[in-house]
Amino acid sequence: MKYVAISLILASLITNMAWSQKQNAVQQNGWFMYFGNHILSEKWGLHTEYQWRRSEVIKESQQSLIRLGIDYKLSERNTLTAGYGYIVSYPYGEQPIVKNLNEHRIWQTLTLNHTSGRFYLNHRYRLEQRFIESATSDERVYKNRIRYRFMATLPLAKKTLEPNTFFISMYEEVFIGFGKNIASNVMEQNRLYAALGYKFTGKMNIQTGYLNQLIIKGDGVRQEINHTLQLALFYNLDFRPDEQ
Repeated sequence: MKYVAISLILASLITNMAWSQKQNAVQQNGWFMYFGNHILSEKWGLHTEYQWRRSEVIKESQQSLIRLGIDYKLSERNTLTAGYGYIVSYPYGEQPIVKNLNEHRIWQTLTLNHTSGRFYLNHRYRLEQRFIESATSDERVYKNRIRYRFMATLPLAKKTLEPNTFFISMYEEVFIGFGKNIASNVMEQNRLYAALGYKFTGKMNIQTGYLNQLIIKGDGVRQEINHTLQLALFYNLDFRPDEQ
């Protein structure tokens, strides 16, 4: 629980700092998402993901994001993943980009899981190497970014997160850019999320929730406070042959 308290305090400090800046754009978005971590063998798996991100809840395009990766199971609870992402960002909102921009992204993730009482706790550390289309030329801009997410999940009415169980899930994630192409600030984003979910089976669950997304632009002055509806489907398949 101390990690939850620390995350909430950090989120409050970051939000207060955000509002002290100028040129805040407050917007409403909707993210509609699919995630799947499919088991190929005892150690190996396949990560699949698509996110359909919309501005004004669903009216206009905000971003399209595809991720594919290979999972390697370090232990029963810990996983290392490496993969590729293709992202298209669209002009939207009060501070739009000048045109549609695409990004090729290589990423590596370490995921650590443990429990504390009835809470299921998850730490996700992610490195990203980003090749972003320039808004003013045909060249690409290379940027590095590190992300850390702390997530807590609590089953409702039952002691464990088993099939046919409602649950609540909360997380905070911080995005830090580094390297020579970072402009006026290293802090790029902060996300604070809470959702209600239902676990149908060991393979499938759905979640609907609210995301408060702070985006700090490269000039360090313009920023977005995005109130975002999220709907997500998690569906994991097991491709291992049945044991005889």
